[in-house]
Amino acid sequence: MLRNLSAILLMGCLCLSIFATQAGAQYYTQWSLPEGAIARLGKGSVTGDVVYSPDGTRLAVASSIGIWLYDAQTYQEVTLLTGHTDKVRSVAFSPDGETLASGGGWRDSTVRLWDAVTGQHKHTLTGHSYSVNSVAFSPDGKTLASGGDENAIIVWDAMTGQHKHFLTGGSSLVNSVAFSPDGKTLASAGGELSLWEVDTGRRIRSLVGHIVSHSVAFSPDGKTLASTSEDGRFRLWDAETGQHKRTFTGKASWIGRLVFSPDGKTLAGGSLDKSILLWDAETGQHKATLTGHTRWVGSIAFSPDSKTLVSGSEDITVRVWEVVTGQQKHRLTGHTSGVHSVTYSPDGKTLTSGMDFPSNIIVHLWDTATGQHKDTLTESRRGSYSIAFSLDGKTLATGHQDSTILVWDALTGEHKYTLREHTAGVKGLAFSPDGKTLASGSEDMTIRFWDTATGQHRRTLTNTNRVNSIAFSPDGKTLANGTDYENTLRLWDLVTGQQKDTLTGHTDWVITVAFSPDGKTLASGASWKDNTVRLWDAATGQHQRTLTGHTDAVKSVMFSPDGKTLASGSRDGTVLLWEMSPSPVGFPRIVGDINQDSVVDTLDLMLVASSLGQIGQDNANVNGDGLVDITDLVLGAGAIEDTEVVLSVDSQGLAMLTLADVQGWLAQAQELDLSDAMLKRGIIFLEQLQAALIPKETVLLPNYPNPFSIETWIPYHLAHAAYVTLTVYDIEGALVRQLDLGYKVVGIYSAPTRAAYWDRRNSQGELVGSGVYFCQLRTTFNSDRRDGLQAPQPQTVAGDYSAVRKMVILK
Repeated sequence: MLRNLSAILLMGCLCLSIFATQAGAQYYTQWSLPEGAIARLGKGSVTGDVVYSPDGTRLAVASSIGIWLYDAQTYQEVTLLTGHTDKVRSVAFSPDGETLASGGGWRDSTVRLWDAVTGQHKHTLTGHSYSVNSVAFSPDGKTLASGGDENAIIVWDAMTGQHKHFLTGGSSLVNSVAFSPDGKTLASAGGELSLWEVDTGRRIRSLVGHIVSHSVAFSPDGKTLASTSEDGRFRLWDAETGQHKRTFTGKASWIGRLVFSPDGKTLAGGSLDKSILLWDAETGQHKATLTGHTRWVGSIAFSPDSKTLVSGSEDITVRVWEVVTGQQKHRLTGHTSGVHSVTYSPDGKTLTSGMDFPSNIIVHLWDTATGQHKDTLTESRRGSYSIAFSLDGKTLATGHQDSTILVWDALTGEHKYTLREHTAGVKGLAFSPDGKTLASGSEDMTIRFWDTATGQHRRTLTNTNRVNSIAFSPDGKTLANGTDYENTLRLWDLVTGQQKDTLTGHTDWVITVAFSPDGKTLASGASWKDNTVRLWDAATGQHQRTLTGHTDAVKSVMFSPDGKTLASGSRDGTVLLWEMSPSPVGFPRIVGDINQDSVVDTLDLMLVASSLGQIGQDNANVNGDGLVDITDLVLGAGAIEDTEVVLSVDSQGLAMLTLADVQGWLAQAQELDLSDAMLKRGIIFLEQLQAALIPKETVLLPNYPNPFSIETWIPYHLAHAAYVTLTVYDIEGALVRQLDLGYKVVGIYSAPTRAAYWDRRNSQGELVGSGVYFCQLRTTFNSDRRDGLQAPQPQTVAGDYSAVRKMVILK
């Protein structure tokens, strides 16, 4: 009974720790995964709006796979909202910051409402037929407007999701909508620039002058309307009369998005020439040009205090700028361009992904254990269509849109030779199991075979349609290929050169195919009208399973060498890893991998520690002797391969450990026979772990969650033992609550079980209202103790410490 209780308590703590630290970049690979998927590599591309929440604490980024929310102070990921079945084109916060609206691409064409605090989906609004290019809340938050590609503006009740008005007329599409500050007028930009009366849906007037208008924005005082056009100009209008006030030619070829700063002093525009331009909103004088993006800047937004500007670009980055100096403050990375191809290295330790053009990146290399980016192979050509490793891992081939095949030394990254027989793009590559032959499939409707040693062309198979992907069966007797238009897979007998079978079921072009290592399963991925991965019985051709989760074409599929994982790369900019079979019961696949997540880290050590003294054969019994003891723990520590990476990124595990835990393990470990190399490595790691648990400085960290509605945890680090007090003040500086945390030893107090906790109550036990609060952490050694107690003196005392951080309560 005690054993089961300990396990339950530990797993509960681990689950809380995962929630508490989900903002860490190492965990977003696990968020909002589709059924059957175990990880996601890449965040997808930036496909629409980037906006601040009204209080400036969060950033929302529209992406090809959903809406990413970031902490605007730390720039860490907070959550990923998924549900749209196409890329997200538009996002907007309600004025109170409690609701987020999003508009999908044309294969989705819905508007979705989310609880911006919890991330829960609230409503799906239907009515548009194509892409929802813009969404906007009225100033009172009661009304939502959305504009789409089908020449329609829909006005909704933001609380119920009911239609209020359906506005059409004049334009071929609506690119942008905006409410006036008083909420009485709605402006729309597209084929026409129009003003509408919100209450009645009546068109007030059309403003003439633009060819096609792309963006519209009201000044904060509501007196001026700004709009952009395809002719490279933007105009200012009198918002009440519709009279043209001023035309700016700008210093860029084309302005896509235009926004006023909240203080009304600055007008900013995102440009096709990769820059962001700032103008004086009163005089029209050019103030500054912000450079750094390498492609079109499609979205920009000011922070509520007008001091910061955020921008999203086709270069798949989000950048944060200081408005006064024009300096870049931060760059949000991890967003990725479309993935054309994925493949595993023969040892399974590396996953490669080939990126979509127009990027010049050829191949990304990823560590499959950690998900970390390892290296990039680049070349002057624009994008790779396909990638293949030779089975010995020494050679890498990449197929390209310009009909060439490049062959590389996979160990050094050096280019070896180029194959040029195809007459159109090379979309499929595969090495034969014996490594002697390279097969290539092309848009020229042929499959060609090459001698890998000499690069000489051997023979050609003629297909009836464009060849998108090819794969050898493990015995080398069968070749599979996917085709355009026919939406089929074809199987070829390589001895006779005859077609064996045709597999149907996909609803769009089959653009990728792969055999499992045992040859029993065939996987295929389809283009954007389908977006699925299908699994087939390779012997009978029977459909077995369909994997859904990508929001765009599945460009490549590949099994891991052990056949237990399938990787799928999509034009949505992500690679999804799918579990092909459940983990075996009993001992873990990797020595020391107790929780079977394919990596050995401090969480595995925690699981061994919680099982110390148990008898029986289970995962925690690493050496298999039937007893879980300190030997198993040290062996597990010795199995951690990259200790530097684990100690630098494994904050989830570190937060659950105490210095006393590790010191106790080391004391017991010193009694072991250290002639075993693995045990010696384990001792070294535990010593490094002990050092990592001693903070270099005392620090107060951001509370989580923040904003919050019911409760919050406030983490901190102590570099010296001390008495700790945490005091909460309201925005006026009045005392709300004081938490005396008592005497605390040196350590990391980040996990929910160790961090300070506030239940939103004041000193009288009453719940306090929504608003901004401040928490102050103080550490004292002797002098300030009201109870007269004296803290034990640390060997080195740097003095008392005090720090303050902002917290936000949203009901």
